[in-house]
Amino acid sequence: MHIILRMSAESEIDGAGTEGDVTLAIDDGVGTIEFSHPKGNSLPGALLRRLAAGIRTLGEDPSARVIVLGSGGSGAFCAGASFDELVNIENELEGLEFFHGFARVILAMIRAPKFVLVRVHGRAAGGGVGIAAAGDYAFAVKSASVKLSELSVGIGPFVVGPVIERRIGCGPFSAMSVDTDWRDAAWCERHGLFARVFDDADAMDSALALLAGALAASNPDAMSAMKRAFWLGTEEWDTLLTARARTSGMLVLSDYTRAAIARFRTR
Repeated sequence: MHIILRMSAESEIDGAGTEGDVTLAIDDGVGTIEFSHPKGNSLPGALLRRLAAGIRTLGEDPSARVIVLGSGGSGAFCAGASFDELVNIENELEGLEFFHGFARVILAMIRAPKFVLVRVHGRAAGGGVGIAAAGDYAFAVKSASVKLSELSVGIGPFVVGPVIERRIGCGPFSAMSVDTDWRDAAWCERHGLFARVFDDADAMDSALALLAGALAASNPDAMSAMKRAFWLGTEEWDTLLTARARTSGMLVLSDYTRAAIARFRTR
């Protein structure tokens, strides 16, 4: 595999918790993008920007005919928003910019003119669930449970909500938003969040490699047309997700939310 770009977030000083990496590679028509962060692959703003840019880069590169998106390590797939950064948001503009980072990632995924396969090797919370939902096909291991914990810290799954609801339906999305409980991988497969679930990462990676290789050899024009059909009706999501980001950015400034996040971080 040929690594074409590694984007470290450590060099960008724009708030707490910006360390992390995004790595891009292309091998035999398969573009791979992997993000990592030492705190459960959580997503600070700098990392979100690099992740969205990386997806767009692979989407525009004709040598990558399919994209595989995953995260590093063997623990959590994604812990969601960086709490270190959330507590340092000081005004509505900063809040809008932070939450808009998730919108950029979702929009980059659904508008890439090629299929995005998501590799979910562990638990996913909040924004991580949104990333799984924004993929065109998600592989997961049976230990990859998910939850939307936003309400428990005083906000809500506003930015990731549209893509999750589109993927699994209004009823399941509403339920997981309200009770904030973990759902297991079998639940996710049953409701369409995961396309396939495997006993372990080795079995998952074998199946993922087979599908990615087959897609890399398929007609790119057909796949691009299919991708547009999959996401028909999302043309206004730039406006929608920006409005949702503004709502989250205002809520995170409340005394209730700041206290809830502080309690959550001490668990």
